[in-house]
Amino acid sequence: MATLICGSLAFDTIMSFEGRFAAQILPEQLHILNVSFLVPTLRRDFGGCAGNIAYAMRLLGSTPLPMATVGNDGGDYLERLRAFGISTDFVREVSDTYTAQAMIMTDLDNNQITAFHPGAMMQAHITQITPRDDIRLGIISPDGREAMLQHAEQFHAAGIPFVFDPGQGLPMFDGQELAHFVELATWVTVNDYEGKMLCDRMGIDLPELSRRVRGLVVTLGGEGCEIWEQGERFHMPGELASAVVDPTGCGDAWRGALLHGLEQGWSLKQCAALGNKIGALKIASRGPQNYSLDAADLTG
Repeated sequence: MATLICGSLAFDTIMSFEGRFAAQILPEQLHILNVSFLVPTLRRDFGGCAGNIAYAMRLLGSTPLPMATVGNDGGDYLERLRAFGISTDFVREVSDTYTAQAMIMTDLDNNQITAFHPGAMMQAHITQITPRDDIRLGIISPDGREAMLQHAEQFHAAGIPFVFDPGQGLPMFDGQELAHFVELATWVTVNDYEGKMLCDRMGIDLPELSRRVRGLVVTLGGEGCEIWEQGERFHMPGELASAVVDPTGCGDAWRGALLHGLEQGWSLKQCAALGNKIGALKIASRGPQNYSLDAADLTG
């Protein structure tokens, strides 16, 4: 069984600010905002939601199939995926643009400011979803706007149940469009901020949102997550991380665990327990794809 992961492949430039954003931004001066942050450390990593989710799934032993576009600078990323045993059958190269780039700055409280250049991601809709015997599950994570809209329809037409994970792409859609995504989806995953925005735009609350899908998960960072099923809420406590180093990619690691569990036919509670554990392991490593797992990590 394989899972089709619609989303971005991107290069992440990750910077650490050894202070707090709140101390540098004056609320009463937001209309003339002009700030500069000194970032002593900088690194470039492989990232993007599709890549990060696929990495987590592969570590867990699943078969991820990222569906994404890369630019003329994406050769190294394709080599990395193949070396890790991840198929690139659904990854398209677009020669006249760059691969998506994220510039991420993190402060001492793990707050983040991100600038994102979509590049080749904006042409992700050129690849279409069609039925294939081994593809039984999918996810729509942040991607080009047209790709997200079209891939949702294509998953539904192909009879492939999928997770709707709007993430940072949520502001691109109005309430009617978001309601249609939810109508087509089988599960929805959001963090707490995204959950509030999604409900506000749709004009409903979380209990009602959960009644429209098989399951809804709201991740809460170190506090774990909320599982909503048919209007009923369950809180799954978070896992204690050995160190809090870099939150970049934690949500994607969590979603990789969710998809792995769904592939196995697990309940959402079982999926969430694994997701919390993987998220805690990821946050102890720098970059979204540099952590590793072993049997003790998963059973301890």
